[in-house]
Amino acid sequence: MNFRTLDLNLLRVFDAVMAERSLTRAAQRLAMTQPAVSHALKRLRETLGEELFVRQAFGMKPTSRAEGLWPEVRAALDRLRLVLDPGDYQPDEQEQTFRIAMADATAALVLPPLVAELERLRALANVHVLPLTTRDPRSLLEQGEADFALGYFPGAVAALQAQGVMSAIRQHRLYESEYVCAMRRDHPLAELELDLDRYCAAHHLLVSFSGRPHGFVDEALTALGRSRRIMLTVNQFFTAGRIVAQSDLLTVLPASFVEATGYKHRLVERPLPMPLARVHVDMLWHLRNEERSAQRWMRQRLVEAATAATIAA
Repeated sequence: MNFRTLDLNLLRVFDAVMAERSLTRAAQRLAMTQPAVSHALKRLRETLGEELFVRQAFGMKPTSRAEGLWPEVRAALDRLRLVLDPGDYQPDEQEQTFRIAMADATAALVLPPLVAELERLRALANVHVLPLTTRDPRSLLEQGEADFALGYFPGAVAALQAQGVMSAIRQHRLYESEYVCAMRRDHPLAELELDLDRYCAAHHLLVSFSGRPHGFVDEALTALGRSRRIMLTVNQFFTAGRIVAQSDLLTVLPASFVEATGYKHRLVERPLPMPLARVHVDMLWHLRNEERSAQRWMRQRLVEAATAATIAA
């Protein structure tokens, strides 16, 4: 391969296909047609003399050569973006898209004040909210699938704090809350003391992003030699609020999220009969975006929106 004749635009296409694992989504990200993306990959393959992707039924699978190239290509592109960054992002003049991974309840809290501020500033900022399906979003940030992740990530945050400045992921605490037990207002337990026996004897709904039928509450109960029956598992807080408001199921939510379910007027909150750690809602982002002016600007807007949301709650 002759580096002097390499079209560097091909590396942008390679990076997008690696991140999206799809020609269609990569084309959308790059504002190109799908045939143009396919042609660019063909040119890059011919330049390198080896296959980079294998077509599959649901996307593009990178070869081991592509997996080995990507970290270096992405790091080089990130350095170029930083060098070419104009320095002072002008939100009312420059259009910018920000991708934020967060759960529905976090979005319901943070987005209203965020949108209000974007409208007040007449910002040309587009926000794409991505579904959060994990308690550890570091791979989303590392692979460039999201610019920010907002939520409760206890394991990931503990790992980041252990790594300290050596970590490529940065973290900022937005707010804290506590877990409460939520039930419908006319639930048979609503007027009784919610002790451990009554709690364990009831039927429960668990909010689980991954679908795993075991959560923090179950770990706390196991430590006490107790257990509960989880009748239903869902992956959205809004869905949990609606179902609990119309059934005898109990659920556990961060107190700050009860309002976000849209069913607060039909629910009552009770303290849990077992000790449970407080909920820490954090914002995570990748080091590559640390000094980019548009990213710094949006980080500050998210911090302000989270503060406004928790004050209002």
